[in-house]
Amino acid sequence: MIPFWKRAYNWIDERVELEGLVHFLGKKYVPVHRHSLWYYFGGVSLFLFIIQVVTGILLLMYYKGSEELSFESIQFIMSKVQFGWLIRSIHSWTANLFILAAMIHMFSVFFEKAYRKPRELTWLTGMLMFFLALGFGFSGYLLPWNELSFFATKVGTDIAGVIPVIGKLVMPFLRGGDEVSGATLSRFFGFHVAVFPGIFAVFLGIHLLLVQRQGMSEPLGTAKEGGDEFMTMPFFPNFLLRDLLLWLIVLNLLAILAVFFPWELGRKADPFAPAPAGIKPEWYFLFVFQTLKYIPAKLWVVDGEVLGILLFGIAGLLLLLVPFWDRKSSRGQENRFITYLGIFIVLYIIGFTILGWVV
Repeated sequence: MIPFWKRAYNWIDERVELEGLVHFLGKKYVPVHRHSLWYYFGGVSLFLFIIQVVTGILLLMYYKGSEELSFESIQFIMSKVQFGWLIRSIHSWTANLFILAAMIHMFSVFFEKAYRKPRELTWLTGMLMFFLALGFGFSGYLLPWNELSFFATKVGTDIAGVIPVIGKLVMPFLRGGDEVSGATLSRFFGFHVAVFPGIFAVFLGIHLLLVQRQGMSEPLGTAKEGGDEFMTMPFFPNFLLRDLLLWLIVLNLLAILAVFFPWELGRKADPFAPAPAGIKPEWYFLFVFQTLKYIPAKLWVVDGEVLGILLFGIAGLLLLLVPFWDRKSSRGQENRFITYLGIFIVLYIIGFTILGWVV
């Protein structure tokens, strides 16, 4: 007798031709070398994004995006909705791990120089998704309308306001007015649940399509000895099963963090109260925040904060466009400057993040 799962598979195969997809996956191979571990962080980022979407939809069933009800709705989720506190905690922890995994994936691609021809568009879509992930974090941070998120958003939009030329337009656009208010909350809510997810989904579809078409890159210097061939493994089922195992490990890590370190709500924001001492942004903005604190108020005739934002903007643009300015030397040798620059950036981010956390 044919097993039920086999009959179900045959039924679906007759209608959507699954066999062709399985055959396609069976012909895809993944390079095997000492850097293969870094391949998995792209899949981990995707998995965490999926969890964000699922938990976000569940929270959206009870969340009220208004100045009067947002804080109370989250209180209701955490205290009255069955397992509501767990879903919110998973959503918050996933947001942080998602940005961390995406950052690791970004720098692993950078150091392996996997952004070079023909993968320039893959790098561009990946970087734009990373910037959108930061936008997710910034917009979602305000939604609980608690004391910490209110004043952190005020500081963050103040920084956006000093961007040269466009700052005076950007700040009221983000805030929906001159000050952080209920209009800001409504605007950030719209960004968080509609605008950013829609744009992200488009870039994600393009990114995954490009990865499927181009395959995974082979880092320089990982060929077999005595030949130009690379060791490979089949994507299906070998690599996919390893990917799923790592997803299971990440899911367990999320469960541990959510249960033993639940995300706190704090006190409701009072726009007329003074800002609490020691207000800081989330860790992924902390290195920028800490750097701006060390820049003098005036450097010649330029405001120090303006100069700092301008330099970070230029750095982000150069990183986005690295496939177009990273070239080999005239002798055909690798440009070691790129590697040293990447090491400096990573150490700088880690160092100033720790410094901002401690000080």
